[in-house]
Amino acid sequence: MIPRLDRWIGPLAWATLVSNSVLVVTGGAVRLTGSGLGCPTWPRCHDESFTPHGAYSVHSAIEFGNRMLTFVLVAVAIATLVSAWQTGRRDLRRMAVLLALGIPAQAVIGGITVLTDLNPWIVSFHLLCSMAIIGLSVLFLRRIDHPAPTPASGPVVGLAWATFASAWLVLYVGTVVTGSGPHAGDAKAPRNGLDPLQLSQLHADVVFLFVGLTVGLLFALLATSAAREATVAVGVLLAIEVAQGAIGFVQYFTDLPIVLVGFHMLGAALVSASVTWVLVRVREPA
Repeated sequence: MIPRLDRWIGPLAWATLVSNSVLVVTGGAVRLTGSGLGCPTWPRCHDESFTPHGAYSVHSAIEFGNRMLTFVLVAVAIATLVSAWQTGRRDLRRMAVLLALGIPAQAVIGGITVLTDLNPWIVSFHLLCSMAIIGLSVLFLRRIDHPAPTPASGPVVGLAWATFASAWLVLYVGTVVTGSGPHAGDAKAPRNGLDPLQLSQLHADVVFLFVGLTVGLLFALLATSAAREATVAVGVLLAIEVAQGAIGFVQYFTDLPIVLVGFHMLGAALVSASVTWVLVRVREPA
């Protein structure tokens, strides 16, 4: 008999969001420590074993540890799916299925990443998929308490959509910048061949666009006396953007120390989550 988990759907939704954000950070640790090919094949770690046993090294341990996190994500995804199913709500069931399917999809993409010797374009796609799962997790959290929202419309909602789109442009260009610079995940991993200096300037330009749209959205909400929750959400997003920008500038002028790059990746996960929350709050006022 399957235990009743529907009462735990809120905590499980938070666990889904947090665990996928942790995956972004641990995946960054794999790349930043040069451990991307610590397990040089997939799905095995080595040709003769699924584990690093017999060919142990620090890099293989780091990469294998990141792979093992997948089982934690699977457990959370299954519990979340069972919980959503027991609620009887079709909207939660659909989103839980998508969240669950995202885990094996990410594992396969990760395997392709290893089999292509950390091709930077596939690494980029791997990270963006995690960002999408994080955004969907935020929407899932919202739907638990707001099953049938009445979407708003108008110029402020349009500005929120523009802010959301610019956030994803920032995230994408950021992955391309990463693919052109150091910290490839392995000393022999290929780079995308683009100019890091020009891409960094492009990244800074789209960040300024993102920040400008966020500030504009904040003033628009204040001018229209919008719900306090939406205004607070935009304020939180703006604070995250400022922190991310500060980390980005410092890491650029200090030759990309791995600690700062790691915090920058965590910030990217927070951007994905917070900009999704802003869009939902503005588009679906209480």
